[in-house]
Amino acid sequence: MTAHTDLPPLQPAQQFDPALLLRAQDVRVAFFDVDGVLTDGGLYFSEHGETLKRFNTLDGHGIKLLQQAGITPAVITGRDSPALRLRLQALGVAHARFGTEDKRPAAEAILAELGLDWQQAAAMGDDWPDLAVMRRAALACAPAQGHIEARAIAHHVTAAPGGAGAAREFCDLLLVASGRYASLLAKHA
Repeated sequence: MTAHTDLPPLQPAQQFDPALLLRAQDVRVAFFDVDGVLTDGGLYFSEHGETLKRFNTLDGHGIKLLQQAGITPAVITGRDSPALRLRLQALGVAHARFGTEDKRPAAEAILAELGLDWQQAAAMGDDWPDLAVMRRAALACAPAQGHIEARAIAHHVTAAPGGAGAAREFCDLLLVASGRYASLLAKHA
């Protein structure tokens, strides 16, 4: 069997509105909500009261790709659970705030730690607690099933729902805007 070294380069199929790409080109940090964004928003409880969450591997790979492109993923969530902490640790997410409903101060603290401002931030949220961060970010994104108020202020609403590839679509948008999408894709071809 011969190697296929003569294959043409893989051309990206992913496309976004040029206005969105311009809005996102300076993004260096991406804020993510968890329930309804990285998960489907459902809460599963074990018989011992432990919260169980289902995460999508597409979203996880997108978060890893952001890191490779020099964009810091950060999580700000109103809940906390061992399952969530394990998932974020596995993804290498170093900036996370748990159990906070007032997300703007948490985002501002992360921005200060990173030496960034709101014009270098993107945010993905699905409900009212996310609105303050989404309104200030250079790019705001909401998943398809997000609350109407989150979708109304979002610059982009994903085709996929939360927990089913919505965060990956957000990551892909940021990767295309950064100019790194094609080179990262080529590594996998």
